[in-house]
Amino acid sequence: MTVALLIAGLMALVVGAELLVRGSSTLASIVGLSPLIIGLTVVAFGTSAPELTVSISSALNGQADLALGNVVGSNIFNVLLILGLSALIIPLVVDQKLIRFDVPLMVVVSILVLLMGLDYRISRSEGGVLFAGLIAYTGWCIHAGRREMW
Repeated sequence: MTVALLIAGLMALVVGAELLVRGSSTLASIVGLSPLIIGLTVVAFGTSAPELTVSISSALNGQADLALGNVVGSNIFNVLLILGLSALIIPLVVDQKLIRFDVPLMVVVSILVLLMGLDYRISRSEGGVLFAGLIAYTGWCIHAGRREMW
């Protein structure tokens, strides 16, 4: 039974990923954005959905340490393993904007989360600051993507 559920889950994941890519491409053309910009934005949110679900469930069940560990572990895994393996397979060419803005921003936000957690809790107001930062960054990415198209 477990194997059947695993296979069904993997099949659903493949179908869901295909629908996500097709939907984001359609959305990009409707909104007038570069397919790359909208694709990366939609894919970023889509791939973070499982972590969001686990983190919300953990927080609601009083296991906040699991929620924070889930986020930090996911970031470490994505940056070190996924990016590292990709670069081993084929050298990655990155835009200078990524090196000058996005990477330093990621480092600053990581340090900010560390500082917020030094008292062993992240308050609602600190969560609000982080969420507002996500909204602002996403808005900026969409604005910059539109500007590049024109």
